[in-house]
Amino acid sequence: MAEAAGFQATERPRGRWLRRTVTLLTGVLLLVGLLQVPHASTAQAAPTGSRTVDVTIDSMSPPTPSEGDTVTVSGTLINDGRSTITDAKVAMHRGSAIGGRSSIESLSRRTGYLAGADGEAVKGHTEKIDKLEPGVSQPFSLSVPVKDLDLTKDGVYQLGISLSGRSAAAPYGQVLGFDRTFLPWQESDSAKKTQLTYMWPLISSTHLTAETDADAQQTPVFRDDDLAAELAPGGRLQQMVSLAKNLPVTFVIDPDLLATVDAMTKSYRVNGPDGPMGKNQAVAKQWLHELEESAKTHEVVALPFADPDLASLAHHGKGVPSALSHLGPATDLADKTVDTILGVKPRTDFAWPVDGAIDSSIVDVATSAGAHNVITRSDSLREAGGLSYTPTAARPIGGGNTAVVADAQLSRAFEGDMSKAGNTAHAVQEFLAQTEMINLEDPGRQRSVVVAPQRMPTVSQAQAMATALRDLKQSGRWSQPLSLGGAAKAKPDRAATRHVPSGSSYPSSLRRRELPTDAFRQIQGTQDALDDYQVILAHPERVVTPFGNAIMREMSTQWRGNPTGAKAFRHSVRSYLDGLTKKVHLIQKSEATLSGRSATIPVTVQNNLVQGVRDMKLKLTSSQPNRLDAGKTQTITVDGGHSQSFKFDTTANANGRAWVTAQLYTSDGKPYGDPMTFQVNVTEITATVMLVIAGGVLLLVLAGVRIYLQRKRAAGRRAEDGTDGDGTDGDSGTDGDNGGTDGDQPEQPSDPTPDTGSESSDPSGSGEKVDR
Repeated sequence: MAEAAGFQATERPRGRWLRRTVTLLTGVLLLVGLLQVPHASTAQAAPTGSRTVDVTIDSMSPPTPSEGDTVTVSGTLINDGRSTITDAKVAMHRGSAIGGRSSIESLSRRTGYLAGADGEAVKGHTEKIDKLEPGVSQPFSLSVPVKDLDLTKDGVYQLGISLSGRSAAAPYGQVLGFDRTFLPWQESDSAKKTQLTYMWPLISSTHLTAETDADAQQTPVFRDDDLAAELAPGGRLQQMVSLAKNLPVTFVIDPDLLATVDAMTKSYRVNGPDGPMGKNQAVAKQWLHELEESAKTHEVVALPFADPDLASLAHHGKGVPSALSHLGPATDLADKTVDTILGVKPRTDFAWPVDGAIDSSIVDVATSAGAHNVITRSDSLREAGGLSYTPTAARPIGGGNTAVVADAQLSRAFEGDMSKAGNTAHAVQEFLAQTEMINLEDPGRQRSVVVAPQRMPTVSQAQAMATALRDLKQSGRWSQPLSLGGAAKAKPDRAATRHVPSGSSYPSSLRRRELPTDAFRQIQGTQDALDDYQVILAHPERVVTPFGNAIMREMSTQWRGNPTGAKAFRHSVRSYLDGLTKKVHLIQKSEATLSGRSATIPVTVQNNLVQGVRDMKLKLTSSQPNRLDAGKTQTITVDGGHSQSFKFDTTANANGRAWVTAQLYTSDGKPYGDPMTFQVNVTEITATVMLVIAGGVLLLVLAGVRIYLQRKRAAGRRAEDGTDGDGTDGDSGTDGDNGGTDGDQPEQPSDPTPDTGSESSDPSGSGEKVDR
């Protein structure tokens, strides 16, 4: 007993330590296992149940079937599981009629198969699939007559395609894959069809710079030649024009695009190290021709030139002087551009903020330039009255202005990746289903619905949009087309929301992408520099037009999400303008020396521009006017590619050095360019020296008078003494000598010549010198 007790007492601490160590190690291993197992299972997990097979509906024909039609659904099957599927078959399911627009949206997001909710398989119409290997894609096509679908009433029905079969993971037959779409069904035309307006935007990013070549044609310089790919066959803009030819749409055009393409039809140059000449004139001409023909049969709405970012102007530009003043000229230029290039008179009374998001400040800015119709969206101007139907788009919002509220769901229907056939098929069918459901909400009330899609659809998005519009037009049972102008004039619903949201409700995601206030300050600085520059030019229109357009492009909506590109473009415009202004400058003079009371100082103006400058002022200012009066201000004119010297009459009042500053001014008195300063050394003759010279001259005169009087007295004495007889030969020779001496007039000092060595020896300017 004692031994046993002693053993326990001795061994217990060691056993406790071992047990604790083993427990700790076991816990660590379990924790590591718990951390690793989910990761491993996630990495290795395979889809199960109704998500084992990826079923994708790629097309449905006809998209809006009528009685007597056969509905054909085609698509692809991909086995995402790890085992082969056998005894498989494809079946069509017709679900019940959908209750409303929100249900359509919910169903479009749902995945997998839900028994009961997705309807039973249509009996007698299946397609057998022998087996489906893992990772293998296989097409399918299933056709079912409309009569077998048992469509009992008008409405939107869910239509599904299932893949059923067996696999190692599912040994008994079950649904292993499912996809759904929508089947709009209406036997006859609605008594009051929904009026549908579809905006068709023709907008691109900025491609033209402010730069033009120094030739008579002012050859434009492009940032790049990327626009050619959009205009070429199969390109985005080419497709937009080609697809719209027979579609009931309203063209919404950025006139800057027309001006840019029109510039491409002539000689143009692409910016870059070598500056190659553009070669895509034929593509540009063809695109413009097709658009011109299509515009004859479509309503054309012109946005302000360069599609200015109205929200950025409202939130960040209003505090910058004259920032909003660009909207009026942009609207006027839009009207002129479209009329000139396309030969049609556009509507310019519509404004389109980004994504249709508005607040009171955006509405104020949008309507400040004459746009009385503001295109917004139903997710911005939200309904708060609990309407049971989709109201008409037009809403009066006060001040004689109308908010044209585009339907958010229809407008965003084709924003995804439409390059995949399955995505396009789903988007088209959902669009058709939504338009029918709008009509079914209140069949006895005719309403006007507007669709405002993304500003620059891709090729696949444009094709999907066109497919939906063609299908809707072909059906024609519940909708009819209406122009955007007609939609703005439609009778509004009394119960529809008309309250413009406050600034706090503006989406932060959009606000973060706006142009900052500093951008508008830079734009204003460029405009001020342009205003000062154009007044000196003989032909200001050669500069005002390209730079004015470039300044409008600096405010374009297309810079959203590209702050680096926007900043670089603003910098390039200002740098090019500054470079042009410096081509008119003063040539630096070296030190000049003036000897005398008065002299002329030439100042040379160099004009390296192609055109002449006029009505400029050139002024010299002396740092010490009590020593040197620099003369009067002169009005100057200098031809293009020339330099010209202008002489200033100066007056010296005292000896010494004086700094003289030459400065150019515009006709309205603003300094132009950098001043030019040079030194003048005045070395005027002193009063003492003048007295000495005058005294010397006086002494010479007195000496001449004295000699004359002496000779006269000597001649009188000789006459009295009769010494003019004999012996006069010798006297005559002497007198002859004296006479010869007297005949030589004393040398008179000439007036001092001004010292111009300083100006003559220094190459301060071509042909410049200081003249007295």
